[in-house]
Amino acid sequence: MKPTSTVSTSSTPITTKRPADERGRAELGWLKARFTFSFGNYRDPDHTGFRSLQVMNHDIIQPGGGFPMHPHANMEIFTYVIDGQLAHADSLGNGAVLTPGNVQYMSAGAGIRHSEFNPSKTERTHLYQIWMEPRTPGGEPRYMEKPLGELAQANDLTLLYAGDGRDGATEIRQDAEIFFGQLHADAPPITVPASAPLPHAWLQMISGSLTVLGESLDSADGLAIEQAPDGFEIDASEDCQFLLFRLA
Repeated sequence: MKPTSTVSTSSTPITTKRPADERGRAELGWLKARFTFSFGNYRDPDHTGFRSLQVMNHDIIQPGGGFPMHPHANMEIFTYVIDGQLAHADSLGNGAVLTPGNVQYMSAGAGIRHSEFNPSKTERTHLYQIWMEPRTPGGEPRYMEKPLGELAQANDLTLLYAGDGRDGATEIRQDAEIFFGQLHADAPPITVPASAPLPHAWLQMISGSLTVLGESLDSADGLAIEQAPDGFEIDASEDCQFLLFRLA
């Protein structure tokens, strides 16, 4: 996979699969983590991010486990809860318990502190946490949640976040778009709209199986797409859910 700073000049799509079982890992008892990109003690010069994407962590937090209050700055942070609950608190005074299907956005701006814990005594928490570099550093921190269950379209892409806040998406501090996708195996393929200002893409599987641009992806696999072609298709081989990032 190419470094974040590399810019492709080719008009031919280049796909690089990141199989789930090849990711970095951490086993801490209370936390089982898988790292798509270099993170913490996991360092891999071939996987240091993709465009503005810097972190794609796939975590399972045991009951009562979590991260105490800690700082962030100059990072766009997105959390998607798959199973269980995640209790959030931050230095802005926000407090919430995220449940399955909820997505959380926190723009760290010039600086914010937050904590994340599994509040359950019996059930684990299963989530993705994603970090993206902002367009420019600084600014006031921001926090927002989205009830994905009320927004997600069946057999389609649902725009959650965009740099311009278009079509009801939450505005973020990066030239990027983040979609939630869900597709049934018996449904027609999803056609991804062209986006000239955002020629690259990353597809991160949540569950199920699909094919895209000749690549087969299963649960937790990722795919980098440089110079994504106009109107490329995503076809489900099993009922699936995924996140799609359009990137500059």
